[in-house]
Amino acid sequence: MYPIVVVLLDGLGDRAHASLGGRTANEAAATPNLDALAAAGSCGVLYAVGPGRAPSSEVAHWSMFGYRPEEFPGRAVLEALGAGQEVDPADVLAFAALRPTEERDGALWLTGRPREGEDDEEAAALVERCAEIEIDGLRFRLDHVGRGEAILRVSGGADDRVTDSDAFFRDRYPVLKPQAVVPEAGRTARAAEEWTRTVRERLSGERFDVITIKWWGRLRPAPTFAERHGVSGFLAASSRFMQGLAHAVGLEAIELGETDDPTADLQERVVLIHERLEAGDAFAFVHVKAADEAGHTKEPAIKQRTIELLDAALSDLPVDRAVVCVTGDHATPAYPEVIHSGDPVPLILAGPGVRADGVRSFGELDCAAGILGHLRGPDLMPVLLNAADRPLFLGSRPTPFSGADGYPSILEPLRP
Repeated sequence: MYPIVVVLLDGLGDRAHASLGGRTANEAAATPNLDALAAAGSCGVLYAVGPGRAPSSEVAHWSMFGYRPEEFPGRAVLEALGAGQEVDPADVLAFAALRPTEERDGALWLTGRPREGEDDEEAAALVERCAEIEIDGLRFRLDHVGRGEAILRVSGGADDRVTDSDAFFRDRYPVLKPQAVVPEAGRTARAAEEWTRTVRERLSGERFDVITIKWWGRLRPAPTFAERHGVSGFLAASSRFMQGLAHAVGLEAIELGETDDPTADLQERVVLIHERLEAGDAFAFVHVKAADEAGHTKEPAIKQRTIELLDAALSDLPVDRAVVCVTGDHATPAYPEVIHSGDPVPLILAGPGVRADGVRSFGELDCAAGILGHLRGPDLMPVLLNAADRPLFLGSRPTPFSGADGYPSILEPLRP
């Protein structure tokens, strides 16, 4: 059996651009290390949720880690766990953000956000002004995490099936009315609407005069990563929600920051991979956000250059002693004006026993011709476990954990 290594380049997928000769940034970039990895291994493309689906990073990762939608706690829970906060399964959580508004045609439109460093003190004071509010027997509490952002806890029998007041559109930003997704959530939705109005009253006349809410959820029972897949290890990333994801599934969370040097950031992660494999880890997952941020610039040349800088860090992956996967969680195309898109993401799998499939270069079109074909998020861990000689034989039932893809790392023997 071999350990598993995943190098996750956030927002890796792209769309073809006329400025790049009708190619994506991945296809246009000079990527000698990724090309060599593709030539040595098996290739495919990945849709984290499904073709045409444009997932957020947390939804994509949840699916790729082999977890089910009904087990998903919501990003607010992941943000809270990543901030080191305790999470009570009885509470409903949402992510709150202090924002400025202006009135247009009888509606409130969001016009910006507090600036990190410049507005921190003012934002913290305004969030504190709204820290405790009770409506219809539901207690709303805010725990500030910085820059006017906070975890909103709702206790007293709340339901998390409520729509967001910040819908996160790219081209329009109205404050939306919270609505119940199911009738049982009606009380919570009405209270959330009234809470928003109460916050507006408390912030009347201030530069930042509303607190939006999104990413509703609650902590839900789910097997740990080791229980579901039979391997344990670490997740290294810079973002708060990725730290929370590690905590939610029982992986060790390692915080590694990111700078304006993507090559150095990824090289630091590759060094960590080697150190942790030497220490005996069976699963290593490293995450960098540079490709995603490049896509959000909407400049194809910037994304192309970023892919080249990331490639420069991938000359020393441990393909001689581990099954190594390089892929992304979703597409962040450098055009058009979308946040993410549902386009395919290239995927490479290499390591001992992994066959070379004829693909010789990296990119969406080339990888799509590989032997792995078109995968969905829930396929990823079974494919990795199989390549690592760790598949669960589907005909046995040695584990009580729902949705297991691998043998449990600790078996429960019958005691004489």
